[in-house]
Amino acid sequence: MSDSLATVPVVEIDPEGTFKYILVRVKVKDGDVHKDIVRGTKSAEYHNHIFEKVEPAMKALGMECQCLGGGKIEHNSQGKKIRVFGESTAFGKADHSVSAEKLKSAFGDYEITWTDDGK
Repeated sequence: MSDSLATVPVVEIDPEGTFKYILVRVKVKDGDVHKDIVRGTKSAEYHNHIFEKVEPAMKALGMECQCLGGGKIEHNSQGKKIRVFGESTAFGKADHSVSAEKLKSAFGDYEITWTDDGK
């Protein structure tokens, strides 16, 4: 994996609450090595607002990115639980099982669940 790709955190989400998230594939320009990352925040009214922050940051590092879909995250830091669900109108539903695995890598001591039923 390229050095610049290795510096990109796998997960960046808000510390508490229910909010929109996106699953993004990041890769080095003109390369075939990639990394999937999860980004989520309460400050985003729409999923594309998250992507509009991620894409320029990745371009500045010499990488390109593609949104693989979105949904919502319910983050209960006190109870050490994260639930992944829902979908994005703009980007479609992310593969929540992939997102959950990424979240487990960052929150190993949490109970992480996901559902495709939207609720």
